[in-house]
Amino acid sequence: MKKKLYILFAVLITSFTACQKLDVPPVNIIQDKDIFGTEAGISAYMSRIYITMPIEDFKYHPAGGFNQNAQVGSAAAVTGEASSRDTGNATETFNYWSAAYTLIRDCNYFMETLPAYASNYKPEQIKNWIAEARFIRAFTYFALVKRYGGVPIVDKLLTSPGQTISELASEIEELRIPRAAEEAVYDFIATDCDQAFADLPETNKMGRANKYAAAALKSRAMLFAGTIAKYNTINLTSGNVRLCGIPSSKATTYFQAAYDAANLLTGKYSLYKNKWVAGDKAAQYNNFVNLFTDQTASNTEAIFVRQYKFPDAVHSYDALSVPKQLEGPQGNYSSEVLPTLNFVEMFEGFPKNPDGTIQVLDGTGKYIMFNNTTDLFANAEPRLRATVILPGDAFKGIPIEVRRGVYTGSSAGGLSKILPANSTAAYPATVLGSATVAANLDATNLVTISNGSKITRAGQSGVFTAIGVNATGGTFTGFYVRKYLNPDKATAETIPGRSEQQWMELRYGEVLLNKAEAAYELGGTYATEALTIINQIRDRAGATPYVAINTANDIRMERRRELAFENKTIWDMKRWRIADAEQSNTIYRALLPIMVADQSKYIMDSRFEERSVQFTFQVRWYYQQIPTAAIAKSLNLVQNPGW
Repeated sequence: MKKKLYILFAVLITSFTACQKLDVPPVNIIQDKDIFGTEAGISAYMSRIYITMPIEDFKYHPAGGFNQNAQVGSAAAVTGEASSRDTGNATETFNYWSAAYTLIRDCNYFMETLPAYASNYKPEQIKNWIAEARFIRAFTYFALVKRYGGVPIVDKLLTSPGQTISELASEIEELRIPRAAEEAVYDFIATDCDQAFADLPETNKMGRANKYAAAALKSRAMLFAGTIAKYNTINLTSGNVRLCGIPSSKATTYFQAAYDAANLLTGKYSLYKNKWVAGDKAAQYNNFVNLFTDQTASNTEAIFVRQYKFPDAVHSYDALSVPKQLEGPQGNYSSEVLPTLNFVEMFEGFPKNPDGTIQVLDGTGKYIMFNNTTDLFANAEPRLRATVILPGDAFKGIPIEVRRGVYTGSSAGGLSKILPANSTAAYPATVLGSATVAANLDATNLVTISNGSKITRAGQSGVFTAIGVNATGGTFTGFYVRKYLNPDKATAETIPGRSEQQWMELRYGEVLLNKAEAAYELGGTYATEALTIINQIRDRAGATPYVAINTANDIRMERRRELAFENKTIWDMKRWRIADAEQSNTIYRALLPIMVADQSKYIMDSRFEERSVQFTFQVRWYYQQIPTAAIAKSLNLVQNPGW
């Protein structure tokens, strides 16, 4: 009897009588033999399930979900790493449920069907292909469990080809699988990763998983489980099954599993240092930049990547993220990823106040004057410059000109704070800003400063229009993102749907950070190793080595610096259970260069972002809402707390 793909139970109920056998395939349905009988068919099937993996890459959007081509905004805007012109401050709002179970079914179908065609291939091929599907299934379950807690575990096909409608109807209760314990889902992921590690090859085609991708995924997932066990305080129990939360007694078990999985990559991958030179800040900056743009086999850090290639597979990261002055011919797409001053202050290499905030005032409370906007960051950590475009720093060999405006009042005797601390008000009339890009460039609006120069009010990439919805671009935080931007893309090609840099979903830097955090949490003899690992990361970054790791926050901050704008931070904040405290009625801060006209020098004003966007994270968001449609279909599904 011939098998058919993608038969929906609801369609069967309405399309056939109870006595019909499903043994006559429609002529337009692709048969198993067409897919599993040839390497080309298997390659097409594998390509499709890889493409639908829930990877939070350039095309991920907190509202729209995965593989979004049209939506603009920044996923980093929900963490405090950045602000965005078009993305609000809410948590992820789309539901990843039915799409996940469709992908899980595709993986199960592949694993159960392929063995019937084993005679067509070498045994090693069969083993490798099934292991790839197992890796994708584990990846998908991790996407589910980190969002919802315990979910139904479906490890096999629930319907068999050729069944009658009455046979299918008798299994309806089996199809309504209840949620498993959160702990059980992590254990299932671990088992899939272990089997995938055993069966996958040492190397694979670029963009497909090898055994070390499975180990890296396990290190990530087990670290997540360990921190949930240790730090979570939310409990949801149905019967004797704990759907949300993991017993604290299991924390050590999961931390050990994360450590051991990370250890499997030792000697197989290494931190990217192709252009790194000890003591050379410029080389260290270029090295960190190239880590994310080097798509060759010499990138020793890339474990598992998603590839893009124009014109078939593209994204829009460059068009959405470049500074205003470098945006493409379509215009009004740039400036979506605008790092906050709060994020920048996590790095070292510039003067700070005792509370860790950037120092822009002298001991008398007057602004420090700078000849150039880059002076404040002259000794900044190279990794910061490779992550964030600082005001006045160069990109594509062009200084990125950022001004909030020109101060036209008197600065004789020094200039005190223009606005009170903690103000979100607009600047007074003494600060000449620009209403629009056109007005900024209009010769009649140029401002003459004391050295005789005529300058624009906002520079080419500063703050334009009303502060609310910054419709014509520019930065309202003083910064632009640098990580992942292509420095070689011509302006004419900086348009939506024209970027093709690959996304590193799993890289060795993260694996080392997983290992360090797990080691710290395990304590005892592991603590020294945690310090050694963190200092490997910091050495590559051009940062000062730690003398000791005093608290877990030392490691957490290193993760936030190293993995910034890689869509990992929000999940770290969630698993550490710190998002609600950190984002309790929070307004993030900006650093705005202002030219002082009578000095021909800059002040750097540290202040709350003028849009006054307030961030709040609700405790219930640690576990997202189970879709009401899914619950309506199965009364065995229990909703998460607070929903």
